[in-house]
Amino acid sequence: MKFEIPEQKKLVYQMLIPIRWGDMDAMNHVNNTIYFRYLETCRIDWMNSIGCLPDPQGEGPVIVNAFCNFYKQLEFPGDVLLKMYVSDPGRTTFESWGTMERADQPGVIYAAGGATTIWVDFPKQKAQALPDWMRAIVS
Repeated sequence: MKFEIPEQKKLVYQMLIPIRWGDMDAMNHVNNTIYFRYLETCRIDWMNSIGCLPDPQGEGPVIVNAFCNFYKQLEFPGDVLLKMYVSDPGRTTFESWGTMERADQPGVIYAAGGATTIWVDFPKQKAQALPDWMRAIVS
């Protein structure tokens, strides 16, 4: 199955993650929960790279929905190339998602997933408008 990236998505980050022996399950392929960990790792690294560090006494991003579609099995050994995209900024939210390829098979999408992120005032536990600097990045 070929995965097409819609034009409205904006590539913002890429990283390699090694597939660990412990990432596999009894069927000798990467366990489905680990794909979510790979997506999370990429999302957190991207946020750190843009200076988006959540402040428990202030504000920051919170994931309100996450998904992953599996197309091919990842297996040890190897490295996963994650490409992270953003899109669809709303008043308080934006979408982030990623594709997963084996580094030794560029262009072959093994899985794709993402998350809806909402901007939150942590002390108030309420959504608030995306800051202008974040809106500029995700637009």
